[in-house]
Amino acid sequence: MRLILNVIWLVLCGFWMAVGYLVAGIICCVLIITIPFGLASFRIANYALWPFGRTIQPRRGAGVASVLGNIIWIIFAGWWLAIAHLVTGFLLCLTIIGIPLAIANFKMIPISLVPLGSEIVPTT
Repeated sequence: MRLILNVIWLVLCGFWMAVGYLVAGIICCVLIITIPFGLASFRIANYALWPFGRTIQPRRGAGVASVLGNIIWIIFAGWWLAIAHLVTGFLLCLTIIGIPLAIANFKMIPISLVPLGSEIVPTT
């Protein structure tokens, strides 16, 4: 079932969401000072391509630097990525088949807003 959902996800919205994260990551890596944000964006792009079978959990040991970094991320990139997830989720809710995909899209909003201090792990 995960394979089917991931393939449908990839076709309907996963590719374009991953492209958004890749663009954000490239911009962050070009600016050199924001390379940690770029790496987090590439990590989320991978998750946006194939989300079913994986989940997000807080990373142990994430401290004040993660909080400050997340504030900067929200201001410059996180809000428009979260809006993209919100819009895509609402559009997917228009079809019966899209409802599970919309729920997955809504679950990705927190990591799009605060990527530092989170990790993507496989579900068991």
